[in-house]
Amino acid sequence: MDVEVREPVDLSSGDHQHLARKAADEGSQPKPKQAKATAPAPEPKQTARKPPPKTDQRADSYVVDISEETTPEESNTVASPFSEESIRRGFIVKVFLLLSAQLVVTGTIIGVFIFWPGLKNWVHKNPWFTYAIFPAFFAVLIVLACCEKMRRQVPANYILLGLFTVLEGLMLGAVSVFYGAEEVLWAIGATALVTLSLTLFALQTKLDFTLLHGVLFVSLVVLFIYGILLLFIRSYWLHLLYAGLGTVLFSLYLVMDVQLMVGGSHHLKLDPEEYVFAALNIYLDIINLFLFILQLIGR
Repeated sequence: MDVEVREPVDLSSGDHQHLARKAADEGSQPKPKQAKATAPAPEPKQTARKPPPKTDQRADSYVVDISEETTPEESNTVASPFSEESIRRGFIVKVFLLLSAQLVVTGTIIGVFIFWPGLKNWVHKNPWFTYAIFPAFFAVLIVLACCEKMRRQVPANYILLGLFTVLEGLMLGAVSVFYGAEEVLWAIGATALVTLSLTLFALQTKLDFTLLHGVLFVSLVVLFIYGILLLFIRSYWLHLLYAGLGTVLFSLYLVMDVQLMVGGSHHLKLDPEEYVFAALNIYLDIINLFLFILQLIGR
């Protein structure tokens, strides 16, 4: 076979025209065997098969280039840590504003009950007032706790939270009339001190109390059953133990709910849209702390 058959031919450069002329010249010469041996037919086939792998390789490299160019654009669409921190900071500020308003309203209602002798005597003579508040209080609490769309919808969530706060204040006022004014004030001061200390502890500690949400819930159920039994058992020490356990339990709940609000690296955290739910949780923790501390001081 002739050596020229194995030479690569670039069709784009016009080599095939040169081969065609050469084949025509050789065909006019009296050497038919060499013309047959140097037939240029397979050369375009061999050279035509080589460009596709080059184009495939170029296509592959082109795909890689596109992926490298789009990766930074996709990373820019993800929220930066600064924006997440700013959203969480605004969420915390909103929760503390709502909580402060709730505590001011509740404290004002309690003050009216304990410093107004006529209202205090009226509550003593009409115990139905206290029992009438419980159904409305629990109905609003169930709506806020279970209806996620309702507590995220403005202004329905603010109205329900305000109604719940007023009902809670009336119930606490009705309970406070059975204690002395000094005992109530001491309980308020102790609750404020404990709340402030536990909040600072929850913000500074590296311990994740959100991991204890299951244990705390089971403890709450046990404490609730214990409280029902004490309605039929008249024992000073059992009631004192109940008040002490309740104080410890809701102290842990307060730390956990503050960490749920703060978020960050904790196991569980609340969505920034759940500012009403976060304020409700911390408010209930503080109110229950007040009730158990009031029992401890009253006894």
